[in-house]
Amino acid sequence: MNPNGSTPRPARRGAGCLQSLLVMAVLLGLSYGAFKIFGKEPSSSSSSSSASASPSSAADGKGGSWQVGDCGGPDPENKPDGYRAYDCDDSGATFKALEIKSASILPNAIQCPAGTDLIIQVSRVFGSGGDKKGGGIPTNTVCGRNLSDDHPGDAGAGGGQLVKGDCITSTAKEIACAEAGSDAFKVLDLVEEKEECPPGTTEPMQLMMAMGRPYNVICGGKV
Repeated sequence: MNPNGSTPRPARRGAGCLQSLLVMAVLLGLSYGAFKIFGKEPSSSSSSSSASASPSSAADGKGGSWQVGDCGGPDPENKPDGYRAYDCDDSGATFKALEIKSASILPNAIQCPAGTDLIIQVSRVFGSGGDKKGGGIPTNTVCGRNLSDDHPGDAGAGGGQLVKGDCITSTAKEIACAEAGSDAFKVLDLVEEKEECPPGTTEPMQLMMAMGRPYNVICGGKV
């Protein structure tokens, strides 16, 4: 009892709020959306019938948990950048997951392995219907490689993220090594400081600051 004679109220427990949030989530429903961050979509022979294809158990049937080796492709219900999971032998599948990374609100912080043709951000979406594009909470990132023979993410091919073996212009723009001119450079390494560049570096390019990017210098050498 307080000095003024009133009975103190028990402290409110935070768990009650959490339970309310959980109930709200159940009422609203949870689903997962996947949207392309960047990448070239290969030509595909899939038709509108792919919209009803069964998704892989990893990505859609088990709460949106992608694993290395899972396949996916364009989501007909969320064009043009929406993606969904497919069985790898399904006609709607256009890429296979090379690596699964944690999500990040900083796009530059996601660094996929060489050979990555496109990057897909997977998000947890609240709500049972409607267009899921642009909403939700990012959960992980899928580094995907095309199932076709078109691989712009290969080192030197001129696409994907910048990796060792790529070619760039004197202004640090990525180009295909096959099209490189006399003023082009080959990426020997990507480092934080110029002093870390390997032997053979003739043009260490200091880049402007970018939040989350794991390197600040492109170590360029003659092609």
